[in-house]
Amino acid sequence: MPIKMKELPKSERPYEKLEQYGEKMLTNAELLAIIIKTGTKENTAVGIAQQILKLNSNSQDDLSFLRELTVEEFRKIKGIGKVKAIQLKAVCELAIRMSSITNYQKKQILRPYDLVEILMEKMRFEKQEILKVAMLDNKNRLLKIKDVAIGAGNFATATIKSVLNEAVKIEAAKIILVHNHPTGDSTPSDKDIQFTDKVEQACRILGIQLLDHIIIGDKNYVSIFSQKER
Repeated sequence: MPIKMKELPKSERPYEKLEQYGEKMLTNAELLAIIIKTGTKENTAVGIAQQILKLNSNSQDDLSFLRELTVEEFRKIKGIGKVKAIQLKAVCELAIRMSSITNYQKKQILRPYDLVEILMEKMRFEKQEILKVAMLDNKNRLLKIKDVAIGAGNFATATIKSVLNEAVKIEAAKIILVHNHPTGDSTPSDKDIQFTDKVEQACRILGIQLLDHIIIGDKNYVSIFSQKER
């Protein structure tokens, strides 16, 4: 029979271990066990957590796969019911939001990475392409970021009007296009480059400066303007 949690020394129980030594001393399985709370007759909460971590065939140290698991996939693990699965999904979403910069207004964008830092953790996990427009004032301070297209497949289609409409409305001096590649490869396609050129031409007519078009992959990004000779 498996050892029950209450039969373990207090120094090895996740709750007591965190309280006594701090959260940094807990393993990934122990941290998950605190969320799971209770085990089954056959397994402790830590044992159930270890089963979840085994779903990642690459490395149990990489927890990013947890964000991809659905409620239904969590529930396939014995000991994870509907409530626990929902709690795990909620924690995953909190992790995404905590790693994203939300108070970005008036942040000055001086290089592509300044915008990537705000959007990377959210956009790299999207299943569809999403095209965003970041609008700036004449001092490169962020005014607003807006979604203008969501791809039905793997390519976000957008009209020039939908891209520039909000920028014109709030009288933005400059804009930056940003979209993700769900494949994880941030290499620009021919369509990406052609669309960038069309938007740039329209911006010139309206007196708005297109600063860049950034493509976000999985932990990587490409600035189209950095690749092109300006």
